[in-house]
Amino acid sequence: MALTVIGVFDNASQAQSALEQLVSAGFARTSVDVSTTTNLGSDSTLTGDTHQNTTGTRTDEFLDEAKDTGSSIGSFFSSLFGDDSQDDRDKYTRVAAKGSIVTVHAQSEEEAGKAADILDEAGAVDIDEKDVEYGYGSAPASGVLTDTTSTDQPLEGDQTLKVIEENLQVGKRTVETGGVRVRSRIIAKPVEEHVRLREERVTVQRNPVNRPATSADLDAFQEGQIELTQHAEVPVVAKTAQVVEEISIGKAVSEREEVIRDTVRSTEVDVENLTATDQPRQSTQTGLDDEEVTYSTQK
Repeated sequence: MALTVIGVFDNASQAQSALEQLVSAGFARTSVDVSTTTNLGSDSTLTGDTHQNTTGTRTDEFLDEAKDTGSSIGSFFSSLFGDDSQDDRDKYTRVAAKGSIVTVHAQSEEEAGKAADILDEAGAVDIDEKDVEYGYGSAPASGVLTDTTSTDQPLEGDQTLKVIEENLQVGKRTVETGGVRVRSRIIAKPVEEHVRLREERVTVQRNPVNRPATSADLDAFQEGQIELTQHAEVPVVAKTAQVVEEISIGKAVSEREEVIRDTVRSTEVDVENLTATDQPRQSTQTGLDDEEVTYSTQK
């Protein structure tokens, strides 16, 4: 979306300085126009530096047309404001006729805001203030008691009462409320088991006898050897490891609603009309028996 930003300066040197600042800030030279008008009224023509239509925009076309054909400077602002903003058009026309115009063709709102800030820093005039300074417009409402029958100067003793209102803003932040720490360690403890062991023992028994030898005894009557082996059981110890439990750590999230209660303060204003018997009036203006007073507030 193409946007047009207008800055009006008191003289050509300020306008040229604004142009250089815009270019330094990254604006293309072809998107910035500078037109100088010298002592021109609302019915005068644009004069000054030679202008070329470098951007092809409608604003550039009107600037070319104003320079080349001598049309009114109001035509340029009419193209920007349209017929529904005659007051703004006339105001810009009167102020621009006494200074220099810098026109920036922006492609986005962000770029337009950046251009407006640069123009303000470079010394662009306040159109409303300049219009009042030149004797055309009227000063904005000051928000204080004024006498509609007197001059524009505020009356002596005028006061301003500020109305203040507090607002409650509730936010959230995360705090640490505790936690769980699980540590593992290895401990050793003595154990005792009972086991029954079997043990063999060889015994030799000699028994005296007295009998006649038989044929079997005579056959065994030769050298020989008898062996018998004895056995015993001994304990054998081994260890095995077995997982008996698993411990897991996690989080369970729950939500709750809490009502925040507090108090906020605001200013309440009571207006009481004072009669002549309640408070004597002291007026420094002659010829005024009753003052017509109005109260206006500008936010």
